[in-house]
Amino acid sequence: MSEPSPAAHRGRPPALEGPLAGWLASLAVFGLALFLRLWHLGRPHEFAFDETYYAKDAWSLLHFGFARNYAEGADKEILAGHTSGQWASGPEMVVHPDVGKWLIALGEKAFGMDPFGWRVASAVTGALMVLVMVRLARRITGSMMLGLVAGLLLCLDGMHLVLSRLALLDIFVAFFILLGVHCVVADRQWMRHRLIVLGRQRLLLRPWLLGAGVSFGLACGTKWTAIYPLAAFGIAVWLWSAGARRATGMRFPVAKSAVLDGIPAFFHLVGVALVVYVASWGGWLAHAHTYEESLSSTQYHRYVSWDGTCTGGDESELKDVTYDDDRQWSTAKAKDASGLGEVTQSLHSLWLYHQDMYRFHTTFLNCSTHTYASDPGGWILLSRPVSASVQNDIKPGTDGCQAARDSHCIREVLILGNPVIWWTGAVALIASAVIWIGRRDWRHGVAVVGVLSTWLPWQLNDERPIFSFYASAFVPFLVLSLVLLMGHLLGPGRGPSSRRTTGTIVAGTFVVLTIAAAAWFWPVWTGELLTLREWQARMWFSRWI
Repeated sequence: MSEPSPAAHRGRPPALEGPLAGWLASLAVFGLALFLRLWHLGRPHEFAFDETYYAKDAWSLLHFGFARNYAEGADKEILAGHTSGQWASGPEMVVHPDVGKWLIALGEKAFGMDPFGWRVASAVTGALMVLVMVRLARRITGSMMLGLVAGLLLCLDGMHLVLSRLALLDIFVAFFILLGVHCVVADRQWMRHRLIVLGRQRLLLRPWLLGAGVSFGLACGTKWTAIYPLAAFGIAVWLWSAGARRATGMRFPVAKSAVLDGIPAFFHLVGVALVVYVASWGGWLAHAHTYEESLSSTQYHRYVSWDGTCTGGDESELKDVTYDDDRQWSTAKAKDASGLGEVTQSLHSLWLYHQDMYRFHTTFLNCSTHTYASDPGGWILLSRPVSASVQNDIKPGTDGCQAARDSHCIREVLILGNPVIWWTGAVALIASAVIWIGRRDWRHGVAVVGVLSTWLPWQLNDERPIFSFYASAFVPFLVLSLVLLMGHLLGPGRGPSSRRTTGTIVAGTFVVLTIAAAAWFWPVWTGELLTLREWQARMWFSRWI
């Protein structure tokens, strides 16, 4: 596989060559991203979409150590500023791990239980993700300028922006996946330097891989979907290591690297990720007895006692569920049955709980429906965005509405990607696949593997309602594909040339169109007030409504 030469992008401005200047420029893009994500963050003043679950679960984790059930009408009371008495003593049946909710809880701890408080962690994480995007693109392309362009593109993507302004889990899992990939790429460069340049053959401790293991562990501790990119880039680590050993003249490098590098890398990545994942359930493990003793709760059994038979296609089929004592965990029937102590029993209970979570995702949801559910095959083309919040009955003369008398105004928060980035990125991804396979350019392989490992798995589970914003995990890899192609257009060399002039015009035009599209869709990304006509002008397709 070809390596980017130090001169691959010598045309970048000399002012960005130094590490200090590069970091200052990176932080400037980070600052812009943070500003855009904090702007009027408390609007809309409501629980938007699934915030109703995650914000309340986060508050419960913060105060009780585990997710508790909440009272009827808790949303209204919390928005009115009343948090006391809104949680019961029994456990809530949560269906995603706790890392993302603990991060949401940090914002609630700092700013209180209100929309700004439960969204601020997402905003900071989204801005940090832009910073990681800059550094990853700079590391892969060798160009600080292309790194900054990559960060700007991610900063101005609508899906990324909106998810950075909501207390949902997807921005956290996307961040940790990207951070893990950055660590894996850094490990590739670190290892090649030691093998090829320094001649070291035994590399048992690989610090960047340890960082990747922690990152992927936190990603899996937010949503299980991170398992797929962990596996995909774990294989990439082995093949990259084999390539490095081939460059040293080793015979049968793929087979030998499986032992010399694959086994240590497995423990660095998967082993560390597993430890981090289990540790992220610390609050649950400390209160495992609460779940063991509360298995008779209606809320819990409505998910795990259902036989999975679909007739009407919605959750109403669960109303007549009959509960069977055999559904109870063995740990609830026999305390310390293994004789190995409370820790072992709690871990056993956690394993049984995971089985129930898996049952929820693979059985219960298959008979649910949702207005904004979509086929993952169309996600990259923005076929069906999700409206996280909408107020479509604002009368003329109220709330600043200046619509005609026979019309009205709308405020909507639409989880819609920037069309310039996504549609062009779809074409760029095809080009990256061709270059990766045809030229064996590993850099394009990072982009392609990143997209496929976070997109294709949804095709395996498309019978349940799934949403287009789950694609947020592969937005950075679309951006990476785009900036890699920009690098090809610009070409090597610092001096003026017709190729460089053409590449600069094309890349510059693309960035300008991206900024223009972001300005156009900004009102529907952030819930700004629009007249009906203004709103309709932004709904380019009927499926966007």
